[in-house]
Amino acid sequence: MKRLLNIELQKLWKNRSSKVLIITYFILLSFLAFMSSIKLTLFGQEVKLADQGIFDFPYIWHFNFFVAGLLKIFLALVIVSMMSNEYTYGTLKQNLIDGLSKKEFLISKMLTVLLFSAISTIFVFTVSIILGYSFSSYTEASIVFSDLFYIPSYFLKLVAFFSFCLFAGVLIKRSAFAIGFIAVWYIIEKIIHFSLFKYVFGNDKTLETAIGFMPLESMYNMMKEPFTRFKTYNAIENQVSGVGEVRFYGVHWYEIVIVLAWTAIFITLSYNILKKRDL
Repeated sequence: MKRLLNIELQKLWKNRSSKVLIITYFILLSFLAFMSSIKLTLFGQEVKLADQGIFDFPYIWHFNFFVAGLLKIFLALVIVSMMSNEYTYGTLKQNLIDGLSKKEFLISKMLTVLLFSAISTIFVFTVSIILGYSFSSYTEASIVFSDLFYIPSYFLKLVAFFSFCLFAGVLIKRSAFAIGFIAVWYIIEKIIHFSLFKYVFGNDKTLETAIGFMPLESMYNMMKEPFTRFKTYNAIENQVSGVGEVRFYGVHWYEIVIVLAWTAIFITLSYNILKKRDL
C-alpha cells in the first residue's frame, strides 16, 4: 500500500499544476480565519459574520466544514488531472508494463483520494479548534466536543466526491472534458430537482427524499447549509412568520448508506472501465 501511494505522490509533486492547486487549496482553507471580517446584507440589514456566532462551539464545526466543502473543487481538479495525465503522458501504460496490475493502479488512486480527504479533514479540524478557542463564548468540553459528527460527514463527502471525479477522469480521459462532464451532471441533477418540484412532488418531504438518491445531492446531504442557523436570520424569520421553521441539520443513517453506495458504484465502474479498455 505504501509503495502504491508513494508512486502517486511522486507523480503529483512532479506535476507543476497539481502542486499549485494543492498548495492553493490549503492556503484558501487557512483563510477561514478571515471570515470574522466579512459582512453580508441579509433582508436589508448589514450582518457581520463574527457577530452571528460562527466561531462559537459547537456551531463552528458545521460552518467551517461546510465552507471547506465548497473549496473541494481545487482538489477535484487535481484528482481529474491525476487520472487524465496517465493517458496523456502514457504513464498508465508504462506502469502496467512495469508490472503494476490495473487493480493496483486503481488502488493507488483511491489511496490518494483517502489521503487527501484525511489531510483536509484534519486541517479543517485544527483550524476550527484554534478559531473556536480564540473566539467562542463557550469553551466547556461538553460543548466543544458536541456535534463532532460533522467531521466524519465531511470526510465521507470528500471521499465520495473525489471517487466521482476519479470515475469522470477514467471515463473521459481528458481533464477539461471530465470537468465539463461533472458540471453537466450537476446541471442535470438540478433540472431533475426542479422538474420533480414543479410537476411531481411539489414542496413536500417526499421531494427531499427523492432527490437525496442522486449522487451529488446525496453528497450535499452530508453537510447541509448552516446559514439559516445565523442569529440574525432566525430573528428576522421569527418576525416575518411568527414561528421559525424547525430544520434538521444532522445526517440521517440512510443518507450515509446512499453516499457509501454511490462511492462503491463509482469505484466499481472505474475498475470495470480500466479492466475492459485497451490501453
